[in-house]
Amino acid sequence: MKISVLTENNAGSHTPAEHGLSYLIEFENNRILFDTGQSGLFIKNAASMHTELGGIDMIVLSHGHFDHGNGLEYLDGGTLICHPGCFVKRYRKADHTFIGLKNTKEELSRKFRLITSAGPFRISDSIIFLGEIPRITDFESQTTGFVLEDGTPDFVMDDSALALINQDGLFVITGCGHSGIVNTLEHAMSVTGVNVISGIMGGFHLKENDRQTLQTIEYLKEKKITRVMPSHCTSGTALTAFRTAFGSPEVKTGDIFEF
Repeated sequence: MKISVLTENNAGSHTPAEHGLSYLIEFENNRILFDTGQSGLFIKNAASMHTELGGIDMIVLSHGHFDHGNGLEYLDGGTLICHPGCFVKRYRKADHTFIGLKNTKEELSRKFRLITSAGPFRISDSIIFLGEIPRITDFESQTTGFVLEDGTPDFVMDDSALALINQDGLFVITGCGHSGIVNTLEHAMSVTGVNVISGIMGGFHLKENDRQTLQTIEYLKEKKITRVMPSHCTSGTALTAFRTAFGSPEVKTGDIFEF
């Protein structure tokens, strides 16, 4: 498994950053572009990294936020999968700034072979798009700073993730983790029938060393997960807590991880 970090919040030595996320995942002869950041920066960084973006088998959109999907504008086509709820109009509650996707479903359907799935979708025998993630814990996804166009709370129900099945168990990749990391992992195990988790990487959407962070760390320890790699929307004391608990590396643009 090889994961190239094309866009991240933290800049590498030769690759600039933006608030957003984009990974190129290469696994068992599959090349998956997971999210595209908020601009064409992921393409520029890929060139700087000498990473070829041709021959992508699937583009996966983790959820319908601008910093994960607006980079789709800079691609010429291909197959795109996402939850059908990705295209709602959504805003920050505090100042009502628009945070949804720049392109509509109709616009993206003209450009890509668009697949929408609220349920799990098998990309290959060993790669599963998890679809909508049930919210089962009492400490995750309890509040939200987002609203929909009609003013109702937006809990980002389109938030999804990828589960990769390897010889060590499951490796799960999240975009922002709005559903909650524990909810996501529980769903991944339920969907795949694999109960061993070798790693998790991506946005954890944790900001403080609070109850949610502490219970997430406790869960990951109980599951004996060896690779814990929070990035993007995980910040401040939460990142420090994960580094203390697991020796989690700092994830930066330009990084390439091989497992």
